[in-house]
Amino acid sequence: MSYIDVIDKVEVPKPPRYYTPPAFETVAGLPIAYRRAGQGEAVVLLHGAGFTRMWIPFYQMMAERCDFIAPEQPGFGETPLPKWFRGFDDLTLLYDQLFDQLGLERIHLVGFSMGGWAAAEFASFYPKRLKSLALITPVGLRLKDDPGVDLFQLAPAEIMDRLFKDKAVMKEFLPDPDNFDEGIHLYSEFAAAARLMWAPRYNLALERRLARVQCPTLVVGAEEDRLVPNAMSDRYAEVLPRAKLTRLAGTGHEPLLERPRELADALLGLIEEAK
Repeated sequence: MSYIDVIDKVEVPKPPRYYTPPAFETVAGLPIAYRRAGQGEAVVLLHGAGFTRMWIPFYQMMAERCDFIAPEQPGFGETPLPKWFRGFDDLTLLYDQLFDQLGLERIHLVGFSMGGWAAAEFASFYPKRLKSLALITPVGLRLKDDPGVDLFQLAPAEIMDRLFKDKAVMKEFLPDPDNFDEGIHLYSEFAAAARLMWAPRYNLALERRLARVQCPTLVVGAEEDRLVPNAMSDRYAEVLPRAKLTRLAGTGHEPLLERPRELADALLGLIEEAK
């Protein structure tokens, strides 16, 4: 399959809560699913390796104050995974073209977890496109002394347990364990994540390249991240030229789900400062 071949949309199971149908924008023959609402400053969220297909409360809180756009990357949610998709360089080019097609010249870019790595890569190549950058419990840098757990060696139940500090919130967003179609879909998303993060689990060039990012930046760490070491957020804050670091009380790896109001307020403060 070539880069310009037309790829059909995919049918996916719909989560019982927060599901909303996406719009689609075809980029390089690939129909990219995205959800968008609100008015004002353009804010793009690059998601992590799960909890797709939903318009979660955090998204709605952001959309009340800005033009909030949440695309789904190849292999996640309702965006198909083409054979040619192999790494963050492919993803960076796709997002650059997607933003052009959506009429987004300069944006506030937010990345969560795996999406934090994607946002950092995009920012390092297209720093002039950003008004601000926010990285939420990101991954992607090398930590020599504490590399963290191996995501791809964990059982699904252990991954979910490590994602959350607030177990009541975990129950609200967990997929139905008895839904066979949901299980197959989650496995396919995990395979898509492996294309990006199987090996290596970091980009040694990224620290050097991030010196190009001169926009106001906020790094949001967890109070107790049991999936990615807290030192990862510390390191991003050290290497980004204009970064501030904050940690949200009561959070594990999933601040978007565990503390949406506090997170939205922090990001909206950054956006107001940088617009």
